[in-house]
Amino acid sequence: MDSLDWYAVLLGLVVLERVAELVLSKRHAAWALGQGGVEHGRGHYPPMVLLHSALLLGAFGEAWLGDRPFLPWLGWPMLAVVVAAQALRWWCIASLGRQWNTRVIVVPGLPLVSRGPYRLLRHPNYVAVVAEGIALPLVHTSWVTALVFTVLNAWLLTVRIRSEDAALATVR
Repeated sequence: MDSLDWYAVLLGLVVLERVAELVLSKRHAAWALGQGGVEHGRGHYPPMVLLHSALLLGAFGEAWLGDRPFLPWLGWPMLAVVVAAQALRWWCIASLGRQWNTRVIVVPGLPLVSRGPYRLLRHPNYVAVVAEGIALPLVHTSWVTALVFTVLNAWLLTVRIRSEDAALATVR
């Protein structure tokens, strides 16, 4: 197998990870709504799903159609960042427990989580999202995808974090 084949395997593993996230998210969202949870910021969710899907497609498409090389001095460190981002993401999910999902749902009466990475940062999952959005395309030198995703994600995260902060302000 050549490097592009290995990159396709990596992206396939990320897709499987996303599917696992979505299954868990759906279960947690149903639980939260069943507990009287209120969803906030629905309007930004479809663009977020689209952008994250485009990241995966764009990274592979650019590497393949743009004949981007695998540069070991760049690819291996970026792969390490991708793995670290996944570890941080799952630490966030484990720390939030049933309160984690991909939507913004606040269950009245539940306290803010302050364990795990949340004792250090207010939005640690977005550190993982930003790191992965830059690193995953750069594993195979898809720099245009990394740049476009980063710019669009910065705008979307601004909207998302404002929505989350407003929703979490109702908990206090």
